[in-house]
Amino acid sequence: MFKKLIQKLKENPKTIVFTEGTDPRILEASARLLSATFLEPILIGNEKAVKDAAEESGFNIRGARIIDPETYEGMEEMVQEMVALRKGKMSEEQCRDNLRHANYFGTMLVHMGQADCLLGGATYSTADTVRPALQLVKTKPGHKIVTSCFIMVRPAASGENEVLAMADCAINIKPTEDELVDIARDTIECARVFGVDPKVAFLSYSTHGSGKGEDVDKMRNACAKTKALLPDVPIDGEMQFDAASSPVVARTKHLTGPVGGNANTFIFPDINAGNIGYKIAQRLGNFEAYGPILNGLNAPINDLSRGCNAFEVYSMAIITAALA
Repeated sequence: MFKKLIQKLKENPKTIVFTEGTDPRILEASARLLSATFLEPILIGNEKAVKDAAEESGFNIRGARIIDPETYEGMEEMVQEMVALRKGKMSEEQCRDNLRHANYFGTMLVHMGQADCLLGGATYSTADTVRPALQLVKTKPGHKIVTSCFIMVRPAASGENEVLAMADCAINIKPTEDELVDIARDTIECARVFGVDPKVAFLSYSTHGSGKGEDVDKMRNACAKTKALLPDVPIDGEMQFDAASSPVVARTKHLTGPVGGNANTFIFPDINAGNIGYKIAQRLGNFEAYGPILNGLNAPINDLSRGCNAFEVYSMAIITAALA
């Protein structure tokens, strides 16, 4: 999967903002990116502090762009642009104060075309990464919410990786029917970027009416709305996970469509199920989990786990840039 993404970036190199420029994991990933030519890192922070941190950790970041909000020559223009974006919701002084923080400053670099994408969260919370994105980069036309998905990758016996998409496991806590439609639409688009030909299952504790309840109705209705919106995509539900993933179980439950037993894109009813589900696949199924990948924004902005390692930073940087 990554070979294809890297080749895509080699054909069209991108720039990525790292909001935590002195973090050793960010510096290690940046050093690795700088040794190639397909993705240019921009490190936010005091230049001396960033270089000292790199030297102390033993990483060569020569050639990286380092931008310090405190000395940025375009700050006044950035402040005025942010005031216009916030439209009375933040004063000029509030905007100026926020732009001293790397999460807001980095997001404005993306908004103003100084970078293609952003990766944060090594030390910031998810909310501190997502909030500036919603306020400044904002959602794409026709998108009311930001959604997220995980791309799950596991080596297969054929030599090709098995790649799945799971959503929403990180952002929307208890999505409505219409929000589930948005989640599915975004996840389908994202899955295709990573070589998945989506076969979409709306998951439940019920398969085609075997169980009853409001949660079952929600998934069935959301599935129907998504099928109406995307008639050319194989979509089915509501269904239990085993019916979606096992051909034997699908036959037992008389599922004859292309999704039952063959699903590779899974839409969960809420964040509890999604978060638990992807972590079970990761820990017991030996899948590598990449994400959360944020979808629906006007530019790719992604969030790291604060427990991430340098390889995960490097991998998520490639994924984020490939979406640009």
